[in-house]
Amino acid sequence: MAKRRRVANLLALAVLGTVVQRPMHPYEMASMLRARGKEQDLPIKWGSLYTVVRNLEKHGLIEATETARQGARPERTVYRITEEGRAELVDWVRELVSTPEREQPRFEAGLSMLGALTPADTVELLRRRLETLEQQLAAQRKAHAEHTQELPRLFLIEEEYDLAIREAEAAWVRRFLGELADGTFPGLAMWRAFHETGRIPPELAEIAERGSTTD
Repeated sequence: MAKRRRVANLLALAVLGTVVQRPMHPYEMASMLRARGKEQDLPIKWGSLYTVVRNLEKHGLIEATETARQGARPERTVYRITEEGRAELVDWVRELVSTPEREQPRFEAGLSMLGALTPADTVELLRRRLETLEQQLAAQRKAHAEHTQELPRLFLIEEEYDLAIREAEAAWVRRFLGELADGTFPGLAMWRAFHETGRIPPELAEIAERGSTTD
């Protein structure tokens, strides 16, 4: 089970992972995170950055070191990580790496309601999804190959993982489409019959009623 964090927003993790390198003000933090494409790895809402920074300071995970002004620009407060912040960063990363956590992607939600579609519609939509996935994967592989020439693998691990996950999804969609196309998907005839008649086949009626309650 995930630990209860003093500042649980994953943007806080990104901030700690940035200021651990050197003190900086929030504008620098945002610039560095954008340059690294962290919004692709974390659910970042840029508008909440200053709130996250204030909360990290409130809980003693970072601290202000100076406030400076350049020309007509607003004052900017520079923050550094504290020893508590370093410990929190390490503990948080250890938890994320070691502890599997069930995630619920939107695709899985759609698959859970797949019976609402006809098999023919499902095939068409999955083909469309697979085509998009393959286009994205081609671009992602090219970008990853370029990055591996510029950066150590350690800085590309999350990119490598995302590529592997998306390739696995594409492979699964191909297999599923194959079963629908060659008719080997179990229960395909009943699925079609449901949409042709509007009635749940007797073989599925009992299953469909599981979990229902009666007075």
